Amino acid sequence: MAVSTSSAYRDVQDLCRAGFLNPVTGAGYILGPAFIEYDRLTRQGDPLIQAAAEPMRQLLARTTQKATAILCRRYRDTVMCVHQEQGRSPHPITAYERGIAMPLFIGASSKVVLANMEARALKRIYLDNEDEIRRSTRAATWKAFNEELRAIRRAGHAMTIGEVAAGRIGIAAPVFAAKQVVAGVSLVLSADDVPDGKIEDFAHAVRDAAEEVSEYVLHSDMFISR
Repeated sequence: MAVSTSSAYRDVQDLCRAGFLNPVTGAGYILGPAFIEYDRLTRQGDPLIQAAAEPMRQLLARTTQKATAILCRRYRDTVMCVHQEQGRSPHPITAYERGIAMPLFIGASSKVVLANMEARALKRIYLDNEDEIRRSTRAATWKAFNEELRAIRRAGHAMTIGEVAAGRIGIAAPVFAAKQVVAGVSLVLSADDVPDGKIEDFAHAVRDAAEEVSEYVLHSDMFISR
């Protein structure tokens, strides 16, 4: 870290006093309780979570309790889960949970956010990540990549099967603030828990939940970070 030993000790002591580090046996340190405190404050103060929590619970009620509803927002060049509501019935463990970030190119939650970004930002992301996009998607060219995302925009939702975890279906729809995509509401469930002929009904319910959150944001005075 290019600092003296005395400076390093002093900085570590300051972090311990502030609760960001905790000493453990073996002359080591772990993250301290301050992170838990700030996480709670973040959850309580995030207007997007406040707007989405009830529609997400209603989404489970309209579809199946054998699922998890998640809220994801863009974080740098990833999509991070910031909130989740779990069904009351046994539901599959999802790779997405609060604080986990996923690449922009894998999974329904990521793709629905990506698909609704403005064209200039989308082209920059493609050029910056062209090799990774070719590895993780079926798109070998910018034209193919853009067409895949246009299809998601036309449908109003993204659906993937087994991209994040084997046997899992993800259905996601975008949340907008000031006409810009800020997040995605998703339903994650096992392929075995989708009744015959119900997948389109589930997709419609996810779109309705995301639209409800967008409407709430539109008609409120809350400030949503982008």
